[in-house]
Amino acid sequence: MDIRIYYEDTDCGGVVYYANYLKYFERARTDFLEQRGLSVAELMQEGTLFMVVHAELTYRSPVRYGDTLTIETRLARSGKASMTFAHVVRERASRRTVVEGSATLVATTPEGRVKRLEPGLIAALHAPGPGHPVEHPPPSGGSPGGKTGRKERHA
Repeated sequence: MDIRIYYEDTDCGGVVYYANYLKYFERARTDFLEQRGLSVAELMQEGTLFMVVHAELTYRSPVRYGDTLTIETRLARSGKASMTFAHVVRERASRRTVVEGSATLVATTPEGRVKRLEPGLIAALHAPGPGHPVEHPPPSGGSPGGKTGRKERHA
């Protein structure tokens, strides 16, 4: 997925504001799901929401207004109620790595209770996207353990 950098994406130094990469990850995950025939809106209507419970980012290289990013997203792990996506952000023209990161999401009910991922959803997550080979993430250890702090709803 490509993202063009606009002036609004940058900080006072003209570099992409660091927190915007979380928004770009969000867009890339939504695109990942849509490429596999999954609609976040339909999942929500059916009673499945996703909450980000963990995110990590490593910044490698700055990007500026006018650049275009390419975000590569893959399913790194799936559990009974969770999934972890790995993201690599590159500057499109040079292919230099800009940011690497991951986000772990938990499936919940509209009331916020953790729920198991449906078998059809799991199968779709593991399906290859257009022009991509079949991916086989490592076996999972189930849903994340322990309580988490404040949860934000994301796709």
